[in-house]
Formats: sequence, C-alpha cells, structure tokens
Amino acid sequence: MPIKIADDLPARAILEGEGVVVMREADAVRQDIRPLRIALLNLMPDKISTETQLARLLGATPLQVELTLVRISDHVSRNTSADHMASFYRPWSDVRDERFDGFIITGAPVETLPFEEVSYWDELRAILDWTQTHVHRSLSICWAAQAALHHFHGVGKHGLERKAFGLFRHHNHMPSSPWMRGFSDDFCVPVSRWSEVRRQDIPEGRGLQILAESDESGLCLIGDPGRGFLHMFNHLEYDTLTLAEEYARDGARQLPAHYFPDDDPAQTPRNHWRSHAHLLFGNWIDEMYQTVPFDLGRVGAAVLTAA
Repeated sequence: MPIKIADDLPARAILEGEGVVVMREADAVRQDIRPLRIALLNLMPDKISTETQLARLLGATPLQVELTLVRISDHVSRNTSADHMASFYRPWSDVRDERFDGFIITGAPVETLPFEEVSYWDELRAILDWTQTHVHRSLSICWAAQAALHHFHGVGKHGLERKAFGLFRHHNHMPSSPWMRGFSDDFCVPVSRWSEVRRQDIPEGRGLQILAESDESGLCLIGDPGRGFLHMFNHLEYDTLTLAEEYARDGARQLPAHYFPDDDPAQTPRNHWRSHAHLLFGNWIDEMYQTVPFDLGRVGAAVLTAA
C-alpha cells in the first residue's frame, strides 16, 4: 500500500522515481479505510533527506500510512528553508490534542551537550510524556533514543573521545521480539554518534529489553514495551551514501569503519543494511497495526505491552 504525504513535498518525486507507491491526497480521501496515522518529529538539520529516508521505509509497508511532519514549536531551523518548514511542518503545540498510531523522533546534533542544556529540552520532555497518552507506539532514533531513556528511566549518556562512525556488525539478542522477527543472527547497521548508552547502565526490573548490540559500537536496539517505545541508537534508515556525505562534510577527518570497499573512499560503498531497515520498520508498523484500537480516541487509555 502507498504512503500518503503532501503532494508537493520534495520527497515525493524522489520516492516515485524509486518506484515507491505514493498516494495523492485526493485519492487517499476517496478510499474507505483508516490509514495509520504516524507523525515524525524531525530534529535533524537536513530535514528533507531525513523525511525522504523515513518516508521510503514507511511507504514500503503493506498498510496505508498518513505521515504528519512535526517540529519543535519555537525552534527555528537553520538548515532548512522557512518556506519548507511553513509548508510541510506543524508545530507540536498544534498537534498535541491529536492522537497517533505511531510517533517517530529523530536524532539531533546535540550529543555533546548535557540534556538539560539543549534549548528545546523542556518541550521534548513534554512530548515524551504526551506519547504516553496520545500515541500507541513510538520509535526514537540516535540522540532521541538516549534522551527518551534518560527521561523515562534516568539512564545517562557517555561522551566518546572518538566518534562511533561506520558500518558495524550487530548481534540479534531477541529473535522472538515482534520488532526483531525475521532478522538474521547478525546484521550490519550504520553508526554515527559522539555519545553512547552503556549496557551496564540499563536498569533491571524496568522491562527494558536489549534487542541488538555490536561488539565494536555497543548498544543498538532497546525495546521498552512498558512505555510503548522502540529505541534505536544507530541509523538503519540511512541511505547508501549518507556516511560518505558525513565523511566529506567533516573534512575527511575520520574514515567510517568497514564502510568503503578496501577502506578506500574513492570507491562507492555498498548497501549491506537496506533489507534489515525495511524489516525493522515493517515489524514496527505490523506490531502497531496488530495492537492499536481501531478508534483512535481510545489510544492512550492504557499502554499496551508488546508481546
């Protein structure tokens, strides 16, 4: 089934060129079906690239998805045009009375700051609390995953002397989890961050499930069924060349590990994670669809625990 996004969102032309089925808004209205309402709080600087990456994965699932783009209410983006933000994004203050089947929070380039020094920390904390009453299932990515674990469970983050950067092999610790269904015993995941959450800091007795981690780069996926969250510290959503673009943007200072063929940045990297990216997002949406009330007004009446 297609994904419903704004007719003139830049991601539309890119996805249509890739063969992803994208539904026109007028056609979506005519279908007698309740689409899954998923909102994306996009904290990344390059918002258009992030929109496209996540819409691609959401649009590959077999259910109709209606994507709402959300921004921090009073934060002004410095890397995306004001016209784009005004045309396609709604401030959280405008959607806080609505309910969603799913909510995604991206990472942000603020990893070296203490959480409390991030300019929008108070609003993000309010958003995290709001997910518990207005959202059925949530997905946090990279810094947002660290922030959510800190907010809900008091878990700290640790700065790294050297950026965790590259393509790292991860182990599947819980193949019985609905989020890990169909995953290989090990799989590759792009990693790009300056901080980490450590296994020994994960509190016991709070229902947190370590789903996947790497011997080299540490934790990757943590399930938090009591809060309706899946936390991903890394970037399965990345495009093939995203790490190469980050490498060039950073002045070619640190070569991403295990990424370029023969560690030669002149060679084009190969995508070893695309299938697992689609699998993770497909599992997330399927688990959401199987457990969410048909009546969105009932979302938040109780936090349903994942199987």
